[in-house]
Amino acid sequence: MGLPVETITIEQRIYLARGHRVMLDADLAQLYGVRTKELNKAVKRNPGRFPKDFAFQLTPDAAESLRFQIGTSKKGRGGRRYLPYAFTEQGVAMLSSVLHSERAVLVNVTIMRAFVRLRQMLGANRELAQRLNELEKKYDAQFRVVFDAIRGLMDPPAPPLRRIGFHAG
Repeated sequence: MGLPVETITIEQRIYLARGHRVMLDADLAQLYGVRTKELNKAVKRNPGRFPKDFAFQLTPDAAESLRFQIGTSKKGRGGRRYLPYAFTEQGVAMLSSVLHSERAVLVNVTIMRAFVRLRQMLGANRELAQRLNELEKKYDAQFRVVFDAIRGLMDPPAPPLRRIGFHAG
């Protein structure tokens, strides 16, 4: 049996909430081939496996912000009645222990690879920016145009993570 989803599909479903890269319960349920309600019930039956740094429910403001970002329907118009749950990388890894299917295992492997790939891309970009700063210090202003052009090519390093909720600054 091949992988049911591709890493790139998963990367598009990773958001930034409370300073963590997370995936939402509805997206995970779709990937696992279960209903969101079933996924959340499995999580609630196993509270010790999902501490607050593994999974948390979004605030009303964060959920509203998310609706604007990804176009989900408003409450009362065919949308969900409860606030979505967000799962960190560790929470997603824990899901395979409560969802007992071959598909859940295969999807989890792909999701873990997506998180690792995202971390590698962000790390590589930081390393490149540091090297560029070092080179810029060595050479005079005549190369500034070159350095500025390289920086322009570096942004954005990967599809930007979508932030959930209100963020000051």
